[in-house]
Amino acid sequence: MPNIVKILGISGSLRKRSTNTGLLRAAAGELPPDTELEIVTLHGIPPFNPDDELAPVEPVRSFKAKVRAADALLFAVPEYNYSVSGVLKNAIDYGSRPPADNVWTGKPVAMMGASVGMMGTGRAQLHLRQSFVTLNMHPLSQPEVQVTFNAKKFDADGNLTDPEVRARLRPLLAELVTWTRLLRGDSVRPVGRP
Repeated sequence: MPNIVKILGISGSLRKRSTNTGLLRAAAGELPPDTELEIVTLHGIPPFNPDDELAPVEPVRSFKAKVRAADALLFAVPEYNYSVSGVLKNAIDYGSRPPADNVWTGKPVAMMGASVGMMGTGRAQLHLRQSFVTLNMHPLSQPEVQVTFNAKKFDADGNLTDPEVRARLRPLLAELVTWTRLLRGDSVRPVGRP
């Protein structure tokens, strides 16, 4: 039996009724076998200040510990002004500092996102993917999950109501789990491949 894959789901939104946090909640209900998903938000992480990186406050220490303990990461990426949210970039910066304590290095990672418009966070996901290079992460290239016109697919509390979007989460999660097991050396066959 394969070892459990522990995924940390990171929402880039602080909104109480965030559809991106809702997307993570929906993903938690669509996990492959032998997989766990813990969802974290970025509440309480202060603005990044290099003067504080050697003695970070508790919310930063806790966040970094959760990233470090995860086998894989799943970002739910809102798009603000054609890019990632400030709070997400801020948390990424804290996680990468100091360089000897870059908690992102070597982590398998996937992305998804929901937005009000027709781009479905595609530009924000592209910008985040650029950061993965310097963070030394291992991004999953496909499938992509970019949810458009989120007001039609989530309820007022940010819960996913669209079955087609829910169905699109399953292959993303399956591929992330397979990718994670391949990178850590488990003996598995990639999903959808002979």
